[in-house]
Amino acid sequence: MESAKPKDKLFETAARLFYEHGYRATGVDAIAAEAGIGKMTLYRHYPSKDELIVAFLHQSNEEFWAYFERSTADAPDARQKLLAFFASLQDYVTSPTCYGCSFLNIATEYPARDYVGHQVALEHKQAVRQHFAQLAQEAGAQQPQTLADALFLLMDGAYMAARVFGSAPENPAGAVAEAAQRLLDGYCSA
Repeated sequence: MESAKPKDKLFETAARLFYEHGYRATGVDAIAAEAGIGKMTLYRHYPSKDELIVAFLHQSNEEFWAYFERSTADAPDARQKLLAFFASLQDYVTSPTCYGCSFLNIATEYPARDYVGHQVALEHKQAVRQHFAQLAQEAGAQQPQTLADALFLLMDGAYMAARVFGSAPENPAGAVAEAAQRLLDGYCSA
């Protein structure tokens, strides 16, 4: 088996470290050392840490939408898609492999709205809200944007609970699927 190319190895290492330990806590020295690649090689592929962070966020965005599609593929309608997503999300945010949301993490660590990583996070979150609103409307919600925003806050709350509680039994995200169902029941006609 061929070993990973230096750029791929750097990216995979940085992605894991950013997600598990945070963006500020993960320096380029640590990324290069853990990847077993020189710092100059890192800068040849990614001229700045910010560029590496943005590349990671773009990949995270692609992975989120692929995850959304996989988790909702068998759902016959918009309401069932939302329920399927939240059931899948519940499994993920209560697992030991979840360290929260890459986009919430960057916005928390870099709160300045003009920071490029924060801007990527904002774009992602706006797209999720819009998709939730579209599904809420298709599901027959009386107030689709209000339902979408409530579901959005529920999702992000579950991600933050995963970051704070981990996979511990007291993680309140263990009930996120039921909460989503109750919201849908409350906003959508029978």
